[in-house]
Amino acid sequence: MVDFALRYDMRQPAFATEDKAERYRAAIEQCAWAEQNGFGSVHLSEHHGAEDNYCPSPLLLASAVAARTESLMIMISALIAPLHDPIKLAEDLSVLDIISAGRLIPIISAGYRAEEFNQLGKDIGDRKAYMDDIVPLLSKAWSGERFDYKGRSVRVTPTPHSAPRPMLFMGGSSRPAARRAARDADFFIPSGPEIFEMYREELAKLGKPDPGPMPEAPSSVFFVANDVDEYWAQIAPHLQHETNTYAAWAKSANVFTPYRHYNTIDELRDSPMYRLFTPDSLIEFCKEHPNCHLLTHPMCGGISPTAAWQSLTLFASDVLPALRELELV
Repeated sequence: MVDFALRYDMRQPAFATEDKAERYRAAIEQCAWAEQNGFGSVHLSEHHGAEDNYCPSPLLLASAVAARTESLMIMISALIAPLHDPIKLAEDLSVLDIISAGRLIPIISAGYRAEEFNQLGKDIGDRKAYMDDIVPLLSKAWSGERFDYKGRSVRVTPTPHSAPRPMLFMGGSSRPAARRAARDADFFIPSGPEIFEMYREELAKLGKPDPGPMPEAPSSVFFVANDVDEYWAQIAPHLQHETNTYAAWAKSANVFTPYRHYNTIDELRDSPMYRLFTPDSLIEFCKEHPNCHLLTHPMCGGISPTAAWQSLTLFASDVLPALRELELV
């Protein structure tokens, strides 16, 4: 079966002039729409202090999405945990797990942008100790029992909806991250297949079940248009903004990223990062890849809500019925 997901980071660069409230309302409405049209999950992202208004509060956005949906899985991808007080994080995640009735999966990340740590009064050098402690601490906090934390007695209530706790994934790009995830997390989202193999090795050392090879992940973001050239002209500056910004952040922090800098939108169009389909070509792609995972980012890089809806509604009217007839969704 083909799996569809969508993603939001709420970027709005200076050249995207839509009202911010309209953009957030559209994201929430599109999640409700997605649930009714075969999508299984939404991924909400976090960064702080970005010039393009990147969402710093994915848990707040997730709460609004949870209130408008009933089955859509809500992935916080990624949750930069060391930027959060761990006790307050335990409380917020517990409430969000209750609101969503157990549909929450945080993907816990250490973060990499020093600017974000400085802005929030955190030391980026403390990331390792925080990440080593966070899952055991959350598990203890979600027991509902009182415990000692940094010399004081604390108790986190209410306890989560999920028992014994919400699922917790971890992300990472190193052997220590793979070892930490094998020890504490429910799954690992690595930067590449070689890191996932390290995770499998660490699980084996602990006598835990082998998860098998790294699951296939979306390698590109898709959009649907009847006139792909015209639609490309609308959205290309926004896609270029996204990939170039991520590439610059990664270069500054000296970390791996699949994003790269593109000097022109023509160069970008030849890349595999973003794919535009006609309805017929997307149907054919799904027939050829019946077990693929497809991700759309409707307002990527500040794409207008109007243009985002054009792609989504065309998917619903001209693609989804054919996929259902073919029993691919």
